[in-house]
Amino acid sequence: MRRNRILAHAVLLTYTVIALFPVFLVVLNSFKNRRAIFADPLAFPDAKSFDLIGYQTVLKQGDFLLYFQNSMIVTVASLTCVLLFGAMAAFALSEYRFRGNMLTGLYLALGIMIPIRLGTVAILQGMVAAGLNNTLLALVLVYTAQGLPLAVFILSEFMRGVSDDLKSAGRIDGLSEYAIFFRLVLPLVRPAMATVGVFTMIPIWNDLWFPLVLASTEEVKTITLGTQVFLGQFVTNWNAVLAALSLAILPVLVLYLIFSRQLIRGITAGAVK
Repeated sequence: MRRNRILAHAVLLTYTVIALFPVFLVVLNSFKNRRAIFADPLAFPDAKSFDLIGYQTVLKQGDFLLYFQNSMIVTVASLTCVLLFGAMAAFALSEYRFRGNMLTGLYLALGIMIPIRLGTVAILQGMVAAGLNNTLLALVLVYTAQGLPLAVFILSEFMRGVSDDLKSAGRIDGLSEYAIFFRLVLPLVRPAMATVGVFTMIPIWNDLWFPLVLASTEEVKTITLGTQVFLGQFVTNWNAVLAALSLAILPVLVLYLIFSRQLIRGITAGAVK
C-alpha cells in the first residue's frame, strides 16, 4: 500500500511539473520586452530584456480590476452552488434507495458525456427571455449546470464509502438528516470536495465561450474576455496579453496550493485501496 501511494504521488508530481511548465513560460515572458520574448522565450529576463510595460498597459487600458472582480464573483458563486447542490444530490442518491435511483444517477451523469455548449443557442434564448442576458447571474446558472454532473458522479461514489454505522449512530442520537449530512458526511469527503472544486474552478475561470455569448458588455466582462482587448486582427500586444494571463493565473495557483493535500488524497484514494 505504501509503495502504491509513493508511486501515485510520483506520477501526480510529474504531471504537475509538465502542466506547470507552460504557466512558467507565460509568467517568465511577461517580464520581458517584445524583442526578448520572440528572440529567446526560454531565457530569464536580464538588465536588457526586463520590462514591465505589459503590466503597466494592463492596469491603464481597460478596467482589469473590474474584470478580475467579475471572474471572482462568478467563480466563487458557481463553485458554492456546485459543491452544495452536488453534495446534497450525491448524498440522496447514495443514501436512499428508491425506484428510479439508478436512472436518476444516469440522467445526472449525461451532463458529463454531452457538452453543455451544444445547447448554446437554446441557453441564449432562455436567458434573453428571462431578462438575464448580460448579467453575472446568467454565467453562474450555466456554470452550475455544467459542473453538477461531475460533482454528483464523484461525490456519490465517495459517500457510498462512508460507514453506515456512523450514520445510524447519528440517527439514534437524534440528529436530523441535515445534521448527518453537514456534520458527519461532509467532513469525511473533504478530499473529494477539494478535487471537485479544483477541477470545476479551472474551466469556469478560463472559459471564454459563455462570457462572450452571455456577458459581453463592459460591466460584466470576465478576466478571460477582458484579455481579448489586447488581441487584434493585425496587431497583438503580447506584453499585455502575457501580463494579463499571469495575473489571471494567480487565483488558480493559490487555490491549488491551499487544497493540494486534499486534492492529492482525493485523486489517489482509489489507487491505494
